[in-house]
Amino acid sequence: MTNRNVPPIVHLQNLTKSFAEGGRDRLVLDDVTASFRRGDFVVILGKSGSGKSTLLNLISGIETPTAGEVFVDETPITKLSERRRTLFRRDNIGFVFQFFNLIPTLTVMENITLPQELAGMERATAERSATRLLQRVGLDARRDAFPDRLSGGEQQRVAIARALAHDPMLVLADEPTGNLDTDTGARVLDLLLELTREAGKTLIMATHSAEVVPYANNVCRIYDGKLVGLESGELENWRLEIGD
Repeated sequence: MTNRNVPPIVHLQNLTKSFAEGGRDRLVLDDVTASFRRGDFVVILGKSGSGKSTLLNLISGIETPTAGEVFVDETPITKLSERRRTLFRRDNIGFVFQFFNLIPTLTVMENITLPQELAGMERATAERSATRLLQRVGLDARRDAFPDRLSGGEQQRVAIARALAHDPMLVLADEPTGNLDTDTGARVLDLLLELTREAGKTLIMATHSAEVVPYANNVCRIYDGKLVGLESGELENWRLEIGD
């Protein structure tokens, strides 16, 4: 059970983000304030283009807000320099993307060990850790394969192993099943939840699909730049609206 007295792992304070488009500013996130607890599985729902990916990029420090602040483990990452944000993300955050983002010229093993080696871990130690994860995701036999020889589901399982390899405190997943068929997506989701929960990680997932909602501790929706919590009765209305 999550200890509610423990400070949130992510806190967003008056977060605003706009982009210049065609000579005008498009407001994507509008004065968002929210907190996410350690160990929770948070689902952020929203239509395509609603700002889900932008929110994850702000939490990770990939992007910076127009206004407001982001705290991760009480660190004000919006106040860090670009280099320090990069190092903080490398050491503390794992990312799972919709399109896998594996490096095509590296083998499965090399894709997983690269983040650890960049953080200064010896190759032998990184490979032992990666081997354990590959066994868990059922791909140890494909360790020397290149990504283009893997199915979509296999590539996403490698991406999950890569995201967890450096033992991050926070895992961000951006439509991790959006590029997979329904059955493969369900298996990948089960694996992601199993591995993150076993390790006590916080998982924040952005998705347009309400199918993951029953697994979540916290469900939010982005609409017109606002982030609002959803109760069970509101979820059915959301499904009807989005056509899911």
